[in-house]
Amino acid sequence: MIIDTHVHIGNMLTFNMTEEDVIYSMDTYGIDYSIVSNIEAAEFDHQQRPVPKKYQHSQTECLERVIAFAKQYPERIGAAVWVRPYFEKAGYDLYKAIDDNRKYIKAVKFHPFHSVIPFDDKSMEPFIEICEHYGLPAVVHTGGSDAASCLRVYNMAKRHPKVSFVMVHMGLGTDNTEAIALVSKLPNLYGDTTWVSLQSTFKLIHAAGIGKVLFGSDNPIDGKDTYLCNSFGQRSLYQDYFNQAKKLLTEEQYDRLMWKNAAELFNIRIR
Repeated sequence: MIIDTHVHIGNMLTFNMTEEDVIYSMDTYGIDYSIVSNIEAAEFDHQQRPVPKKYQHSQTECLERVIAFAKQYPERIGAAVWVRPYFEKAGYDLYKAIDDNRKYIKAVKFHPFHSVIPFDDKSMEPFIEICEHYGLPAVVHTGGSDAASCLRVYNMAKRHPKVSFVMVHMGLGTDNTEAIALVSKLPNLYGDTTWVSLQSTFKLIHAAGIGKVLFGSDNPIDGKDTYLCNSFGQRSLYQDYFNQAKKLLTEEQYDRLMWKNAAELFNIRIR
């Protein structure tokens, strides 16, 4: 059993990730369930410039596409609401969209790098209130800018002990040391494995326990075979999780890492 807690669809920036690629990759590489968000909600590009207006999509528009996907595969796909705090509010339309589709929604996705707002800024609070109101984990990109730093996620998690926070990437492009230390300090703060080496994940398990880490991948960011290799054919680090980790962990530890923690945190019922 494998639950991937960090999967995308959408055509935005340099990425074009389709529902078909997600299902292909799940079928091919043995993924039982994916939590999916729509990258078309990105507000700023990789250079921190606003995405051109003609390519901007509202929070609810982006959610509609993910919900349609989840409805098509209700036993395999869950939705994450990608919010747009720079251009939009946590208003009636967003609450109604979540109310109308609550059974398909598993998380609220934040990307401070593509929103250019520090995650612990007060303007984020209304969106965190949505997480608390619906009992949804906050799934937060970390890395690439001060706004998306691990420390800012820690600060927000400390202010909101009733909300669970997932520190996605555990500081993308770093050795993950800071993230591991911060995750270890709070019971409501978790790390995920997206572009994180198995060595770093084992360090987190040693420091914080097997219950504080979730499997995630960014699939299909490198194409429909992201779990196997990148777009240049180089071996994916996720092969270490599918193969090496299984040999180095007990069966219960491996199940915790690959699906049980996610099933509990995101309230996923696996038949």
